[in-house]
Amino acid sequence: MSEVKLAVQTRTEFGKGAARRIRRDNNVPGVLYGHGSQPLHLTLPGHELLLALRTPNVLIALDIDGKSDELAIPKAVQRDPVKGFLEHVDLLLVKRGEKVTVEVPVQAEGELAPGGNLLEHVLVALPVEAEATHIPQAVTVSVEGLEAGASVLAKDIVLPSGVTLAVEEDAVVLQVLAAQAEEAAETAAEGEEATAEA
Repeated sequence: MSEVKLAVQTRTEFGKGAARRIRRDNNVPGVLYGHGSQPLHLTLPGHELLLALRTPNVLIALDIDGKSDELAIPKAVQRDPVKGFLEHVDLLLVKRGEKVTVEVPVQAEGELAPGGNLLEHVLVALPVEAEATHIPQAVTVSVEGLEAGASVLAKDIVLPSGVTLAVEEDAVVLQVLAAQAEEAAETAAEGEEATAEA
């Protein structure tokens, strides 16, 4: 679990104008909440935050105004739909040793059985409960040799020590589909040829 340290400032200005000014200075407005405490409005360094958010469920050590240190994980990130820059971030306050529920990316490895089958990610991310300082960056699932009709359930995935499922055990995570699109296209093309000849 990677931990990234960010120096942040509390902010007292709110609204669209204030948020625009913060973004103009290459910073990102954000809110830190959790543990029943009052939400804390922050200004975060834009570039450093962008780099940190490349890691799913990154643990962020916040140095707030140089006075207090808090741990947080990103809960919601808003990006500009066109340009992709960060507009706002919600951070969840966590404590060392505390369990949190997060979604961890699912990565498939291995080759499916021959035959042009397709792998469908029913769940792109797996909901799990883990200690805040030991959240896995991803879970890896072997799909080696799986044939059409096979599926991988949540309970089939081997999780790191201390990590438990936060979803039904029988939830389908991955499934193998037969490649039908090509066959359907060929059948349709043959039907059109027969109609043209008639």
